[in-house]
Amino acid sequence: MKVLLIDDDDELRAAIVDTFVIAGVEVEAHADARGALARVDTDFAGVVVTDIRMPGMDGHAVLDAVHAGDLELPVLLITGHGDIAMAVAALGRGAFDFIAKPFASDHLVASVRRALETRRLVLENRRLRAALPAAEEDFPLIGTTPAMSSLRDAVRQLAQVEVDVLIEGETGTGKELVARMLHRWSKRRARDFVAIDCAALPDQLADEALFGARAQHGRICDANRGTLFLDEIDSMSSAVQGKLLRVIEERELPSIGGGPPRSVDLRIVAAAKGDLSQACAEGRFREDLLYRLETVRVRVPPLRERRADVPLLFSYFVNEAAERFARPVPPLTAMVEARLMTDPWRGNVRALRNFAVQTVLALPGAHGDEDNLTLADRVARFEAAVISEALHAAAGDVASTAEALSMSKRSLYDRLQRYGLDASEHRRSD
Repeated sequence: MKVLLIDDDDELRAAIVDTFVIAGVEVEAHADARGALARVDTDFAGVVVTDIRMPGMDGHAVLDAVHAGDLELPVLLITGHGDIAMAVAALGRGAFDFIAKPFASDHLVASVRRALETRRLVLENRRLRAALPAAEEDFPLIGTTPAMSSLRDAVRQLAQVEVDVLIEGETGTGKELVARMLHRWSKRRARDFVAIDCAALPDQLADEALFGARAQHGRICDANRGTLFLDEIDSMSSAVQGKLLRVIEERELPSIGGGPPRSVDLRIVAAAKGDLSQACAEGRFREDLLYRLETVRVRVPPLRERRADVPLLFSYFVNEAAERFARPVPPLTAMVEARLMTDPWRGNVRALRNFAVQTVLALPGAHGDEDNLTLADRVARFEAAVISEALHAAAGDVASTAEALSMSKRSLYDRLQRYGLDASEHRRSD
């Protein structure tokens, strides 16, 4: 992010450049307005600071020219005392701010920093909106981190192979959605996807609901030639586990009314929120059933392991909620961005989607505990968000990130550890 400075006064222009350099703000100075505007396009990563009174093309014309190409590009006006009324009028026409001569350096720098932050958020909003169409094709496996790229590749490959799959992941990571993608991308997609919540199935109802009785075929039979998804299979009782084992081994259901066993053609996908190996060691899960289920294991990473994907996911959920409730899509603010990049998201994707709904509806709790944070905590959240954004821009390169933020690599590593940020999450695969 940089400042495009336009001023025909050589001495004042040089003094302002020195002010920005001392403040660590990148600046590109021009004496001629038309030459400077040739550097501006809709993707310009910066702001324009221009004097009002200049020969040929004055500051008002610069404002109009900039906003003709991009209404969201901040323009700050430098004005003499006699031009204040004109500068105030320019605010009504969209100028970001005006700086009256003589001005204090810290006042100029503070205003420019606010403008640069505004521009950064505008460009981030645009980037997220531009990425959404491609992301929607991969929903619910949205993400550009290596973890999500690997998961997406694995699911696409496994979908074409007739093997049973065990999906592992914390609550809210999207295990059922991954199972649905395995079905949707498979040759069985024209048949039924039958999901069974094992945690909500009491033993006294399990036999009839799963395996069938005289009055009904059972849910497993409903999945014939399709996909059977057993969610939270680690909650299933040992008695039901034994009966399920036979179905998985033989692909047969018990007979009904003395008839022969019923053959079923199934693709079984099971999901567990806990460690099934540990459950076996503790006697809560049958080891032989685990061996049958884990032909292939797929792990869905929690959000904290792919934090760079959070803004894109949030943008998807915000657009989804805005359409659902017929509300405008709110812009990404610095406060929301800081929450996205620092919240532990213990509820994972489910919690992020809830936050998106709260943001669209502008509910009082939309910013979580932000109102109760100390100033130091708010600053820490903001700093973590800025570092995360810089890492993303540098594709996870720590040296480039440190240089962009004008800090040492050691200081950056300290902050990465303090805020739980992982540079590798931002590396993009070719």
